Amino acid sequence: MSTATTIPTSQRNSASWLSRLGPIGTLLSSTKARIGLTIVMVFVLAAIFAQWVAPGDPKKFVGAINKPPSAEYILGTNPQGKDVFRQLVWGGRLSLIIGFGSAFLMTTIAVVVGMIAGYYRGWIDDVLNFIMNLFLVIPALPLLVLLSAYLKPGTATIVFALAITGWAFNGRIVRAQTMSLREKDFVAAAVVSGEPGLKIIFVHILPNMVNIIVGGFIGAVIYGIMASTGLAFLGLASTQDVTWGTNLFWAQNGGALMIGAWWAFLPSGLAVALVAFGLALTNYGMDEITNPRLQAESMLRRVAGDLFARSVRATPVVPRTHEPTA
Repeated sequence: MSTATTIPTSQRNSASWLSRLGPIGTLLSSTKARIGLTIVMVFVLAAIFAQWVAPGDPKKFVGAINKPPSAEYILGTNPQGKDVFRQLVWGGRLSLIIGFGSAFLMTTIAVVVGMIAGYYRGWIDDVLNFIMNLFLVIPALPLLVLLSAYLKPGTATIVFALAITGWAFNGRIVRAQTMSLREKDFVAAAVVSGEPGLKIIFVHILPNMVNIIVGGFIGAVIYGIMASTGLAFLGLASTQDVTWGTNLFWAQNGGALMIGAWWAFLPSGLAVALVAFGLALTNYGMDEITNPRLQAESMLRRVAGDLFARSVRATPVVPRTHEPTA
């Protein structure tokens, strides 16, 4: 009796559709990644289409202060008499811009410095490694506070301060991976063929580090959003801008927590947590796909589950017993 299992047509069609999307389809094959990307895309799309999702000026005074949620104001008003829902949606735009912008700058610095240090070694590696270690041992929060306090307040200042304080950790990871890939045969072949060092770094080695770089970028986005929110909450960012951090700052400054006006601070805080959670899920899902150890564990679980399912479906055969003869 055959125990072969038949894959449902819906699963085959889904796998075929995902395979046509290339790397994105591979990422979407992970349940964690799909959930994480869905959460993040909800906030991204709301920020992009903020003028339709929450039309009007988010800085406009709309009425009574600390008004609870109602049909007129979905999330109520804050201590300054402004629409909380409008500030939540419009604040997400600038918070996401700061998060993704600082992550791009952080990742760019980390990749360039880390790969050059890992490939050339010698005195170049010594100097760049010293710089990375220096930024790692300097406490990030005090340095971030100093840069934000003494530089001109604004979005560009926050992005610059976050990039300067957050690139070194990913730089060390990129350096270590570059040192490992430098010993591979394809790099030796490129060196023998006479290709310049920078071409070997960015043409031959870089494509083999995409998963590490993307993972570091996602982590940097989380760091950028949460750190910028913390700076704004402390009043170290421009309080005239509408971000999730400034929403929390004005809620705390107006005593919303003391009077129990939870709608003034909970939406922005929950938005930061949900975006960070969605990005973390996406990172975990990507790691499950690109990490060989996790791939092996997942394969073992699938094989074990398949064997268990087959054993359950199998029809037991009871040996026939002979009745004793008289």
